[in-house]
Amino acid sequence: MQLYCNAISAYKRLKTREVKIGNLMLGGDHPILVQTMTTPDTMDTEATVFQSIRCIEAGADMIRVTAPSKKEAENLRNIKEELHKRGYCTPLVADIHFTPNAAEIAATIVEKVRVNPGNYVDKKKFEQIEYTDAEYAEEIERIRERFTPLVKICKEHGTAMRIGTNHGSLSDRIMSRYGDTAIGMVESAMEFLRIARNEDYHNIVLSMKSSNPLVMVQAYRLLIYHMMQEFGECYPLHLGVTEAGDGEDGRIKSAIGIGSLLNDGIGDTIRVSLTEDPEFEIPVCKDLVKSVALNNKNDYAEPGLLGSLPYSPFEYNKRHTLPVKNIGGTHVPVVIADFMQAPQINPGSLIDIGYKYDQDSDKWTISDAAADYIYSADKTVDFNLPGTLSVICNYNTWQQQTAKEKYFPLFTKEEYILANKKSTVNFISLDTTKPYHDFLQKIKGDDTIVFCIYANGPNAMQHCRMFFVQLLLQKITSPVIICLESYYTTVDEQLIQFSATAGGLFVDGFGDGIWLINDPANMLNTPMKGRTYLPMQNNIQFLNNTSFSILQAVRTRISKTEFISCPSCGRTLFDLQETTAKIRKVTSHLKGLKIAIMGCIVNGPGEMADADFGYVGSGPGKITLYKGKEVVKRNIDDQVAVEELINLLKENEVWIEPTEIIHN
Repeated sequence: MQLYCNAISAYKRLKTREVKIGNLMLGGDHPILVQTMTTPDTMDTEATVFQSIRCIEAGADMIRVTAPSKKEAENLRNIKEELHKRGYCTPLVADIHFTPNAAEIAATIVEKVRVNPGNYVDKKKFEQIEYTDAEYAEEIERIRERFTPLVKICKEHGTAMRIGTNHGSLSDRIMSRYGDTAIGMVESAMEFLRIARNEDYHNIVLSMKSSNPLVMVQAYRLLIYHMMQEFGECYPLHLGVTEAGDGEDGRIKSAIGIGSLLNDGIGDTIRVSLTEDPEFEIPVCKDLVKSVALNNKNDYAEPGLLGSLPYSPFEYNKRHTLPVKNIGGTHVPVVIADFMQAPQINPGSLIDIGYKYDQDSDKWTISDAAADYIYSADKTVDFNLPGTLSVICNYNTWQQQTAKEKYFPLFTKEEYILANKKSTVNFISLDTTKPYHDFLQKIKGDDTIVFCIYANGPNAMQHCRMFFVQLLLQKITSPVIICLESYYTTVDEQLIQFSATAGGLFVDGFGDGIWLINDPANMLNTPMKGRTYLPMQNNIQFLNNTSFSILQAVRTRISKTEFISCPSCGRTLFDLQETTAKIRKVTSHLKGLKIAIMGCIVNGPGEMADADFGYVGSGPGKITLYKGKEVVKRNIDDQVAVEELINLLKENEVWIEPTEIIHN
């Protein structure tokens, strides 16, 4: 399988074509730029300018502003002039959907124009159309006629362009030929790129956004592969996970998608799309860029693997493993809660990992986000554990235990070779930065082993990935737990590191469990200026919640409701943050359900294509409800729309009253 980047065992930046955006250079060896998008009505010049300034002062390199019609496009001139008067020359980007005439106006004013190939010329009515090759060629010619004027205007004015494909807004034409696929996303952009190149216009950036990080990563990889195959060069890439949501979940989903690619040296500019004020997106962007810089070493040393891989990076296939107890095989990935630094372990300690003991009934309440194992290091547990929980302890401690059915040993590889006594499940801690090939040969065929892999120092994700590659090449099917330790001092930074590193492995189908570690003594007790702090009542609870959120984001273990929530912008027709919080409050117990909350029709039925139900702004104070892609309740007053959403869930028999699950 061909590669999509320069190296998979070390970090090397993918060199892309240089593009000029106002006073900035993008691509090549230039720094990764961060950007965001304003939320006020574009006709409100003062509000847009004030918010733009807040974002610029937070560190934004570019500011995107929606231009849904000609009047908003024309008002971009007033916004730009007002910013210049105040001493801000940060490039502006016009965001265009459906309206080529607005794009053509904006291209004469701002430094960059974003167009969506799914709706710039084509329309989306969710119709399946059969095209002959001749008919399809006619459609391409129609796109050429409508798109070429914008290309010529951009070329004349030195305006940059982003060809931004969104997974949820692929046109009916693309969907009919390629289906709802990553290759369909790529071809949608390539059609426009070929037209631009035919006009000798190259000031182009591309993006492949999806609310699903797996699809998003696959699409960017395919785009790079196809550009290199067809053109022999790669244009700069704008990275983003669209409709990521808010809070911890939004940050984790974005970090998995964006961070996975950044770790492979892919990406020239990023935007983290959160359902929050846009200035709060910038620190997350900067954490991502910083994390990649600190956690990777730019020393390209590919050991004879360039050109082929024993797995496909362009589609998701979980690595085949043999089950060991409840790990591997067809089991969902397990979560290990780290109690290494806990002074003691008692029933109350387990509240933080999803277990609550009731002494009167002698029963445990177990949440959907309850850990499967605890690591006790050298400590013993002197109470009866709930039936779904087991203990991993160090090998020497395990030897002293009598209740072997609940305790399992953690070996070093040296201990495992020398051990006279072993268990039915044997966890082996393995540093992937040190030699392990001889050890793999010695244990090959042992069906009791679960590897717990980690990498200290730079290129941790790449070292761990190479371990999986070696397992594939040697046809070793033992399950693997991905172990990550963070030394960052803030919750935000740790979320980013955990998500980007683990995400880069899980998106390739690697990993049968996750084990997150940190030292709470290193955590800052006081917030840092300009940073959003997430609630953390307890460090062990934070690690457990983060583990489950990462698995949820990569769609390998569903433990809660998934909210696909767009960031607000000038098109938004209601208070998106308040509404998202309200819907989350009443539906967060509906495990496995995907609910989309979209501010307007642009981010409506297309962008929420992956959702089960949708809540979409259809006019001032009006909401339209969807089941999948089908409108079921139109133009509801927003004051009663949340209640109507609950009624819709009840009508479709997916609503359950909040309850607790009791286990003996």
